Amino acid sequence: MIKGIHHISMKCLPGDLPKVKDFYISLLGLRLIREWAEGIMIDTGNGLIEIFTNADGTHCLGAIRHFALLTDNVDDAVNKVKAAGYEVFVEPNDKVISSNPEYPIRMAFCFGPLGEQIEFFCER
Repeated sequence: MIKGIHHISMKCLPGDLPKVKDFYISLLGLRLIREWAEGIMIDTGNGLIEIFTNADGTHCLGAIRHFALLTDNVDDAVNKVKAAGYEVFVEPNDKVISSNPEYPIRMAFCFGPLGEQIEFFCER
């Protein structure tokens, strides 16, 4: 029945849209696939990010704490966002998630252009 997550939706002020596009498309290399009067849709490769500009932007945490972008190289992604002036609040690090079976990963976190928390994630 459920096949996966289709998209994550965020909202921003219309004036913030250029920096959102710059971050996700120019900096991270994601692909803009759809644009309409009130927003855009960006392809992450295995899901979409939808950004609406027809509402007040907010910078608060709700039930969803962050979203993770799968990458081949966490350190390269972090270096790009740092060079662009974005805050990295968890530096790249290796972890083994205690589970059955154990799950070795490399991860880091930054704040995006709307204050969203983004995890860069790589399976080891």
